[in-house]
Amino acid sequence: MEYIELDIKDRIGTVTLNRPDKRNALNFEFVAELKEAFTLLEDNNDVKLIVLNARGPAFCAGADLAYLQKLQGFSYEENLKDSAHLKELFLKIYTLKKIVVAQVHGNAIAGGCGLVSVCDFVFTVPEAMFGYTEVKIGFIPAIVMIFLLRKIGEGNAKELLLSGELIPATEAYRIGMVNRVVAHERLGETVKDFAKKILVENSSQAMATTKQMIAKSQSMPLDDALNFAAELNARARSSEDCKKGIQAFLNKQKIAW
Repeated sequence: MEYIELDIKDRIGTVTLNRPDKRNALNFEFVAELKEAFTLLEDNNDVKLIVLNARGPAFCAGADLAYLQKLQGFSYEENLKDSAHLKELFLKIYTLKKIVVAQVHGNAIAGGCGLVSVCDFVFTVPEAMFGYTEVKIGFIPAIVMIFLLRKIGEGNAKELLLSGELIPATEAYRIGMVNRVVAHERLGETVKDFAKKILVENSSQAMATTKQMIAKSQSMPLDDALNFAAELNARARSSEDCKKGIQAFLNKQKIAW
């Protein structure tokens, strides 16, 4: 792949954004490669957890401005197809059956911040800045907005999306955009330790089902959501992982998932 590096080691799949000269700005081909990478890792039985990181000083600066300028010459239908392409990437990560951890060592802006927002866990450094600057160039943060509203609520989302201002990692942590802020020199080690803990302590099947419920239940009417939850609860009880887990608990045995 031209824009990303893909690695698998110790049941961890690592997707590395590798366009540092452009601050890992996204274009059509970059998005296509990311979709392909996440599909490959989701289908790989040797991978239980995925880490998304990047090379260069920035994590991701959002859309490539030269590419945005090119899109201005597209028809509505062509632009709709391109928008759907990005939507599919965000939706894929958000609904992926495997846990995705963002390791954010530098600024995540606009679409790059959207990329972070659809990951399950976000680890970052104090120096990193986050935000959606689209309104400052007459654009709108349309697709990322849908996921951000779910993650941090309307009030916090409005402040970010309508102001277009960047916020530091500590503020991103306060409003729930990121899970942990750690020193730059400890970021990789902290993410690795967290991943290893997830790998051995949690059932892949249970995590995948929980992600499915989180993604689907929020848009359902209350009764439908509860019925959906009851159905998945019943199915989970007869799953091999649940049987294994309960048996181990009763026998006071430690499971290595």
